[in-house]
Amino acid sequence: MSIFAVQSIAGGFLDEDLQNFNKNFDDWCVQFESYDDAMIIVQTLENHKSIVVVEITPLSYPKYFFSALQGTIYLTRQINDKIICTVEPYIGSSFKIAICDLKTKKVKFTATNYKSITSVEAAFTHFNMT
Repeated sequence: MSIFAVQSIAGGFLDEDLQNFNKNFDDWCVQFESYDDAMIIVQTLENHKSIVVVEITPLSYPKYFFSALQGTIYLTRQINDKIICTVEPYIGSSFKIAICDLKTKKVKFTATNYKSITSVEAAFTHFNMT
């Protein structure tokens, strides 16, 4: 379950117009099913030496695969068929731990709110699916 995208080394993903780069990866960005397909396009672009092909997976970009995730995601890891994330829904809010199911695409949040990044990091480190 991965796709490939073209990214500037300065940041940003290639837009569908093949001219501009978007800060966030979304449906307007050019997507490829294979690394080789993406490289064919990269080689045709101006300044192709400052552009790389990246793999987009639920672990690296969970917000793209799980639309219910909103806000800033700080940490991710995979446990079986779940992606576990720490999320700050909006600036200044309490942190949450999200459980994203790869099979159903559903997202659940734990009931606990964490006031600081260090407290959610500690909970994330010891989180298990029992």
